Amino acid sequence: MKTPQVIEEAFRALSTNRLRTSLTMLGVIIGVCAVVIMLAVGRGTQSMVNQTISSMGSNLLVVFPGSQTSGGVRFGAGAAQTLTVADASAIESVSGVLRVAPLVMRSFQLAYGNTNWSAMVTGVTPDYFPLRSWDAEEGDTFSENDLRSYARVAVIGKTTSRQLFGEESPVGKTLRIRNLPFTVIGILSAKGQSLDGRDQDDAVFIPLTTARQQLIRSTFPGSISMMLVQAKSAETMAEAESAVTDLLRVRHRIGPSQENDFTIRNLTAIAETAAIAAAAMALLLGAIAGVSLLVGGIGIMNIMLVSVTERTREIGIRMAIGARQRDIMRQFLIEAVVICLAGGFIGATLAIFAAWGIAAITGLLVEISMLSIALAFGFSAAIGIFFGWYPAAKASRLKPVDALRVE
Repeated sequence: MKTPQVIEEAFRALSTNRLRTSLTMLGVIIGVCAVVIMLAVGRGTQSMVNQTISSMGSNLLVVFPGSQTSGGVRFGAGAAQTLTVADASAIESVSGVLRVAPLVMRSFQLAYGNTNWSAMVTGVTPDYFPLRSWDAEEGDTFSENDLRSYARVAVIGKTTSRQLFGEESPVGKTLRIRNLPFTVIGILSAKGQSLDGRDQDDAVFIPLTTARQQLIRSTFPGSISMMLVQAKSAETMAEAESAVTDLLRVRHRIGPSQENDFTIRNLTAIAETAAIAAAAMALLLGAIAGVSLLVGGIGIMNIMLVSVTERTREIGIRMAIGARQRDIMRQFLIEAVVICLAGGFIGATLAIFAAWGIAAITGLLVEISMLSIALAFGFSAAIGIFFGWYPAAKASRLKPVDALRVE
């Protein structure tokens, strides 16, 4: 029997019992739909993590002040004022270090006209913005001249801009921080959430000198809240971290047996851990979806076995009039593959609409790729062949005489 005739016979056999065919196809539809959606959610989560990682900047070390003990009570890391602007200047000369950005920060109430908003105000140097790969979307960031002149200028994030100024352009306007006027000279491009879920765009940046003298005063001379250190490359991260540690120990006169009065965290290592976790979650979601597709394949095998039993006499007649074993096997295999491919097409179509719905309702980033659809189709075809082979082989091995005797 020629292949077109076999395909025609397969379609005729499937259309004879449409309910059974539809129920068999349902398992594949659910499985393919689950695979595509799970992979889309996994890819979207990975993309969100990668965007968050890239928004932090590259090759970054964060140096925090150490802990503090007062009255027998030990406070956590960052409680002491052990880091200074001079420390940051000294670190700039360390081999392997590209940039250093000292900063001070505190939450303040902001005001513009009749509108007010609470946001984190951070005093930074001009190096902070290229270190964070953060450009101004409108206006510009401040300069070294603004730093030296203690200028009351501010660069704000998009969230702060929206809350204070609405749809109005903030550039050139004056906002008040603790009743002090600051001229907005720039609005930064959107960064989104940080790894800890904080909105990075809800922030105000002013010159470090202005912040220390007029807003965030400290009894400890030259103190800063923390500093960001950017290594020249990913390969020099470990070397830079070791060199910064040694330099600060010398500057702070810390003895060989004493603990550091500062803490250094490698943001690249933290980011890599987050990326690995996201990839593992995507793999887990894909595996769960694959199980549902496997269950659908088992359903196909069961239904095909029932079909072989019901059509035993038909198989005997076909073989009696000249059909060969490979013709019978090919017919049942084609039936199984048709069910899987049709179910795969319907499942993939439903998955696309379902993914759009998930993105619209939950706000999650969902990425559907042609690779995931092709993978689901290939997997469904493979399942059709794999689980359809045994019933097809069983049908082809029937003897015509025995098959014809079945009532």
